[in-house]
Amino acid sequence: VKDNRCNDFLYLFLGCEVEILNVRPAFCKEYVNSPSKEDLIDSITSSLAALSSGKADMAAVYYEKIDVEGHHFGPESPQVKTAVQHLDLTMQILNQKIKDSNLENQLNVMLFSDHGMTKIQWMEKVIELDKYIDMSDIVKIMDRGPVVSLWPKNTTYQKVYAALSQVHNMRVYSRQEIPERFLYKKGNFVSSLTLVAEPGWFITKNKTTLPYWKNDSGEASAWQNGWHGYDNEFLDMRGFFLAVGPDFKKNVRAAPIRAVDVYNLMCWTLGVHPLPNNGSWSRVEYLLNGFENPLQSGMLWTFSMGLLGVLVVLHSNFARHALIRQDSMFFVLLIPVIHRHGGEARISSAEYLSL
Repeated sequence: VKDNRCNDFLYLFLGCEVEILNVRPAFCKEYVNSPSKEDLIDSITSSLAALSSGKADMAAVYYEKIDVEGHHFGPESPQVKTAVQHLDLTMQILNQKIKDSNLENQLNVMLFSDHGMTKIQWMEKVIELDKYIDMSDIVKIMDRGPVVSLWPKNTTYQKVYAALSQVHNMRVYSRQEIPERFLYKKGNFVSSLTLVAEPGWFITKNKTTLPYWKNDSGEASAWQNGWHGYDNEFLDMRGFFLAVGPDFKKNVRAAPIRAVDVYNLMCWTLGVHPLPNNGSWSRVEYLLNGFENPLQSGMLWTFSMGLLGVLVVLHSNFARHALIRQDSMFFVLLIPVIHRHGGEARISSAEYLSL
């Protein structure tokens, strides 16, 4: 974005205040772990104002409230429902402001999540490793939950592998056995053993060592009740993608895409040359109006938003050059956690954006 002379405004993004490779965003409203409804409304209102005034070419808002409440109380909890209702209200406000400003034909809106969430029963569906192996045989253990990395001693590797292979409700993989579809096994830092829990199960050394989950949305009364990071073939782990605006076709029900595909869509609507990436144009190009090649761009602003975190990005192109579009906007909503009902992801705010 910076290389294309775009001003990017970031709201509630973790680390946006940090300089990376000598680059900082033009504006950063620092991350808030459990943002309020007012935080979200203020961020979106400020984003639209920055774009409308020409100060920003792209604005992004990340909203993590649904994720926080989902972890703390569970994805089907009243707290998650309230957080989604707050988002719903904000989407109504956004939609009305877009109409009042006559920006319907200048704004692309993308709403997406980076993960789902499922309910866990950490007291019952827990796999305690110290009940199956001698932890003194382990040099290092990393993480807890759906995926755990283990480095046994060389002298005890086979013993540990054999013991863990008998444990129900999880799989143990040597590096060579990790499924190719995980796109993981060739990493330089992959552990010698990788443990993967079945959906809803939780792997830890011992559940008595789990700290109570603490955040400012409520009292610390238990370990977490919602989790993500399970095999993405489990539907509860799937996110969603919605888009509307002059660059996108209407009333198209898309086939599944991957999280890495969103980057190319964002670059195309911004008129930015994408860097090499693992996204695939074949999975997304048919969603776009007048698509000819991945480097051709129209004239749009961009606004994106993400949920669970919610990411909101707005992009204005009134004073752009070369491939940068100059008469519209783009909005993205990223929702890492969404409320699930009957196995189906639901977010009613979509109707307010006529998606």
